[in-house]
Amino acid sequence: MSEHTPDSGTFHGGCHCGAVRFRAQVDPAQGSVRCNCSLCARMRRWAAILAPSAFELLEGEDALADYRFGRGVARHRFCRHCGVHVFAQNHVEELGGDYVSLSLACLDVAPQWLAAVPVAYLNGRDEDWERPPAVTAHM
Repeated sequence: MSEHTPDSGTFHGGCHCGAVRFRAQVDPAQGSVRCNCSLCARMRRWAAILAPSAFELLEGEDALADYRFGRGVARHRFCRHCGVHVFAQNHVEELGGDYVSLSLACLDVAPQWLAAVPVAYLNGRDEDWERPPAVTAHM
């Protein structure tokens, strides 16, 4: 596994078993998000929000399963072999329209890189994209 230092650029990553691999353009200065919606809260999900053009699935389309809930807008993609939630494809107008929500835990990076990424908290539970949730310590 190649690891990167805290700068922006092209990164690689994948699921736990290696069946799913991707390449993504990630700028840690753009920060990351943790959401309190029912799914993200249960997964303790930590994600980078990317333009669809900044994400490329390299292998494993056949290993991916989908999960949708609520209005079914978000397409949550996870490896059907190891169960790791790798990314989601979604559309939220308040967040700029179409985007890929990439699980930062799936990047092939050093822990120091992850530690340097700023985090913003989203109130997906109430679909209040303007204000963070009142309580975030558990996220």
